[in-house]
Amino acid sequence: MPQTTHIVRVSKVTKNFHLGKVEVRVLKGIDLEIERGNYISIMGPSGSGKSTLFNMIGGLDKPTSGKVFIDDVDIAQLDAYELAWLRCRKIGYIFQTFNIIPVMTALENVTLPMIFAGVGNDEAVEKGIQLLELVGLGDRFQHKPSELSGGQQQRVAVARALANDPAIILADEPTGNLDLTTGEEIIYLLKRLCRERGVTVISATHDFKMLNVSDQVVWIRDGLIDKIEGRDELSISVGEIGRRD
Repeated sequence: MPQTTHIVRVSKVTKNFHLGKVEVRVLKGIDLEIERGNYISIMGPSGSGKSTLFNMIGGLDKPTSGKVFIDDVDIAQLDAYELAWLRCRKIGYIFQTFNIIPVMTALENVTLPMIFAGVGNDEAVEKGIQLLELVGLGDRFQHKPSELSGGQQQRVAVARALANDPAIILADEPTGNLDLTTGEEIIYLLKRLCRERGVTVISATHDFKMLNVSDQVVWIRDGLIDKIEGRDELSISVGEIGRRD
């Protein structure tokens, strides 16, 4: 079967949480299609539901109702083993807090997903070094996280996300713990990987610097999609930024 142009489809997704006896509706019926190879930013104020939507797309949580498709597979219908396989092979994750293992070197962190996927040690090491070179850390592969700056740790996380050649990279506030300059470096690194490797990048973010590289911005407000804008449609002034966030 030929691949469809949409790598992600979200259909009528709702998500409710229970706080004691109170049911909180976080997502209230989301419909979204994401084209293969695009750089997408999901933006909105705290509590808008953007991180919950991000978790639905990444298979980290299941919707209360509705469907999420990755390459036309309804991931809510997968069992634990199938979902683990999809997350390992199809999706690379980057988190605000880096989530790299402190007792492991940069290279060991990058090769770990490959080992889980059954790649041989020699092949994993060779590819891990190549990926660290790709993100500008070819001379730091034996360093542990405590010996790396925050930006370097996030670069390790980017390399790890690419370990199994994913179709999608999900980045949750990837610049949230970084200074302005380092954050910009990570943003443009992700954009370069999107362009050169054809990876679909989906980022849940508060960082308006993402607007400079996004092919599409999905604005979430109060559990619903407020609007979807292409890059040529974006016209954000400083005043508007202050009001949105």
